[in-house]
Order: sequence, then structure tokens, then C-alpha cells
Amino acid sequence: MRILVVEDARDMNRLIVKTLTREGYTVDGCFDGEEAELYLEGAEYDAVLLDVMLPRRDGYEVLRRLRARGILTPVLFLTARDTVEDRVRGLDLGADDYLVKPFDFAELLARIRAMTRKSAGSRSNIFTLADLTVDTARHTVSRGGRQILLIAKEYAILEHLIRQRGAIVSREQLEDRIWSFEGAGSSNNIDVYISRLRKKIDGDFPVKLLHTVRGIGWALREEEREP
Repeated sequence: MRILVVEDARDMNRLIVKTLTREGYTVDGCFDGEEAELYLEGAEYDAVLLDVMLPRRDGYEVLRRLRARGILTPVLFLTARDTVEDRVRGLDLGADDYLVKPFDFAELLARIRAMTRKSAGSRSNIFTLADLTVDTARHTVSRGGRQILLIAKEYAILEHLIRQRGAIVSREQLEDRIWSFEGAGSSNNIDVYISRLRKKIDGDFPVKLLHTVRGIGWALREEEREP
């Protein structure tokens, strides 16, 4: 999943970005409201962590403009302003959650999981397809009771595909979700990671789950057992 962190305190911004990256998220960070809008115009995000007190354009205005454009990306406000009025204003503008500084990173991660579960229409951190299980809280994968070890980019691709299970995901959509602006990968990288992922999750299983839709992209779905 790809997350945008909008926080003008640079040390805090870098700490959040570092923590989320270590947890396996793809993360972009920026420092003011106008810059945040440029990032949101240039990529699709699964969640936005948005400070309220920002230079050039505050978080409330960024969110108002985001929702006015019909963009429903989940937004979590991070702020030192903890009055009821502040929380009500943010929620009424379309925020999904509100976390007061200082906060514990374990709580931040839990709130991100809850927020993205809701946007995916799921009540659980565990996604399944046939005998494949992906636990997005623990970042573990198993199939047929057998644990499967994936590197970070392989896991990120699989998580995105299983959240969209049954749907065709294009190359551009995967590239947009898996690489940050700073770590942008080449188009060939997707093919390499897909090939490795297919070997690991399908391997010698008779039912194949990861399918190429020629000229369009890939889909994670259950099809007929191979003879």
C-alpha cells in the first residue's frame, strides 16, 4: 500500500516515513499543504496522514479540496489540537480518523490498518483466496498451511492484488501503488517481481491463482484445476 505523509515538522515526517517503510508500506513525504496537493494529483494513495497546522495551506483546506474533487482516499489527521471542535470539524470535512500528538506508533499503525480495512470493505486484517491467506497486520503469507516467505516488493504486490481479488490490475496501477516517487522502479521490475511471486504462491499447486491478462495486467483469482 502507498501512503502520503504530510507533516511540516521535518524530523517527525522523516520518523513516520521511516517507520511506515520499515513496516512494508510505500511512502512519500511532504511538508506543506500545496505540496501535498501536487503529490495527490500525481499518484493514487491508499491513505493520507495529514497534519492540520501546515504552511501555505492547512490540513482542513487540503482535505476540503480533496473531497470536493471526489477523491475518497482515507485521511487520518495528525495534530496537537485536541478540542472537540477541532475533531468535529475534521470529521465533518470528511476525515476518517483523528490522532492527537504525541502518539504511539503502535496505535498509528493500528489506525492505518483499521482505516484501510474499512475502505477495502473488510472487517479483518486477513484476506483469503482459495487456500491462500495474507495477514496484512503481520505481513505473513501462507498457502495450504505452508508458510511462504516473500521479499518486501513481492509482498506489496500480493497485498494489492488480494485486496482487489478477482479484478484485473494494470501495470500502471501496480507501479503507482508499489513505488514511491523517490524509489520509482522501471517497468521491467514489475515483470521480475510477478514472475518470482508466481513461483512462490502457485509453484506446484494444481490450482493457479496469479493470472496474466495479456496486454492489460494481472488478476488474483481462482480458476479451474489443471489436469
